[in-house]
Amino acid sequence: MSKITTEYITLQQFLKLENFASTGGEAKILCKELDIVVNGEKENRRGKKLRPGDVICVEGNTFTIE
Repeated sequence: MSKITTEYITLQQFLKLENFASTGGEAKILCKELDIVVNGEKENRRGKKLRPGDVICVEGNTFTIE
């Protein structure tokens, strides 16, 4: 579970929060290269807004935004 304190975070911020990326530039590249699914739909936009209740799968690992 990824807990946020704001209305939403972006996919790029999420990748950094979960330690898939250490920098924004790295997260930008990973958004295009990794197999990322948000709420059942393939996603590669680094600016995609993730809100509480969203389910994100990255390379077979599943996360839920709280």
